[in-house]
Amino acid sequence: MIQSSPVRLERNTRETRISASLGISDSGKGKFEGTSGIGFFDHMLNSFCVHGGFEFIATIEGDTFVDCHHTVEDTGIVLGSLFDMLLDDRSGIARFGNAFVPMDEALAFCAADISGRPFLVFDDGGYIKAHSVGGYDTEISEEFFRAFAFNAKLTLHLRLQYGSNAHHCIEALYKAAARAIKQACNLGAAGILSAKGVL
Repeated sequence: MIQSSPVRLERNTRETRISASLGISDSGKGKFEGTSGIGFFDHMLNSFCVHGGFEFIATIEGDTFVDCHHTVEDTGIVLGSLFDMLLDDRSGIARFGNAFVPMDEALAFCAADISGRPFLVFDDGGYIKAHSVGGYDTEISEEFFRAFAFNAKLTLHLRLQYGSNAHHCIEALYKAAARAIKQACNLGAAGILSAKGVL
């Protein structure tokens, strides 16, 4: 079963210091509280939480004077680890979820399996032409979702169907992932939904 109370984790390295908690919103509408020092990334985290129904509270300090890589990737590690803790034994959940999310001219798709087997397929279709948005390197999106998926022990297939505005394209991917994961977390069959009996 999903933990009823928020879970907490600290991760400190020579590159980042992150202290965070994660819970499920009672209202179904989540939020992100904190700042990473990267405005666009904060916007993506908030979109992810709002559409996933997650309450993510974090103090994030990273070497953004280098670039955004370590901060974004390590936040993905912490968020994924918290999600794994929150799911506990993964019983009672639907396990699978999928979502299409349009954002103006962009359309993103995600399929999620809370499988216990980490895997990421990420395909932006080459549609994201800009190298950065608001201090956020666009290529780091794949690294964030890989860090999240592998530490949450889930399978994610993310694909940008089409789009031209980098902001829209990336935000559609974050929202699609959030909505697919939220669907996979919904209550499903009793027990663990696996022929093996474990996830």
